[in-house]
Amino acid sequence: MDDWQKRQAAHHARVDALVQTHLSRREEGVKHPVADFLFTYYSFRPAQLRRWHPGAGVKVPLAAPHGDWRFYARGEHSAYVDLPDFLAHRGSSVAFVRELLARTAERPAVFGCFGLHEWAMVYRAGREGIRHTDWPLRLGADGTDEVVRTHQLKCTHYDAYRFFTKPVRSLNLTVLQRDSQTALEQPGCLHATMDLYKWAYKLTPLLPSELVVDCFELATEVRVLDMEASPYDLRDLGYDPVRIETPTGKAEYTRRQRAFADRGTQLRRELIAHIDQALSAAGPLPSTVRS
Repeated sequence: MDDWQKRQAAHHARVDALVQTHLSRREEGVKHPVADFLFTYYSFRPAQLRRWHPGAGVKVPLAAPHGDWRFYARGEHSAYVDLPDFLAHRGSSVAFVRELLARTAERPAVFGCFGLHEWAMVYRAGREGIRHTDWPLRLGADGTDEVVRTHQLKCTHYDAYRFFTKPVRSLNLTVLQRDSQTALEQPGCLHATMDLYKWAYKLTPLLPSELVVDCFELATEVRVLDMEASPYDLRDLGYDPVRIETPTGKAEYTRRQRAFADRGTQLRRELIAHIDQALSAAGPLPSTVRS
């Protein structure tokens, strides 16, 4: 077995183990308020995650299927990522992702938000405004609202903030806008860490698939804390609550948040390095790019 085949087989086995439970639930029509997020909010399908790419600059034999895939070129003896074609179509996206990752990496990590974004999403929402209606609020509606009122909301992530209920948006320390995302994103944020997976798969096939799955694995772990610290009672699913309304819960949340931020920092560096390596090999971006 050639090296590319070994890498592909290992990748398939790794992804199959990660997505098997989700695929089984999907077949049975069973929803999951924690794990489904990785496959619904994020748009990369399990089959796309399973497809193995060697990454830009790595050639595979013509016997490999890659030569028939989009953004690949065929040489006399091998197939490889067609960087000029990829950048002609995705160059603006590459530039945006690179800027966002780099500017986020430059900032100090900020902690102390305690996952209150999930609480702000149900503040004074009423039963019909709650996303996970199959699961009760751990403190009830009034108790949940009280937690929000007695804490300072410090969310820095626009894609969490945009789901806040209208009555609570003005209570956030900063009013967030899409066009300020690169100016405010910071590496302590759980959702910024989860989104490393989004930026990784959007760069496919520029990146080696192993790195994309590294980001996916981290995102799955972060999502668990995200929902354990949420106002929902998910104990029937095996998730013990992180009671962020208490000093003990706040300490646990911050400890785990810091550990995830450290792992995210390393992956962010790897993503930037792969982007820079590809851009260096390709030369200047085309004057006209199509995202």
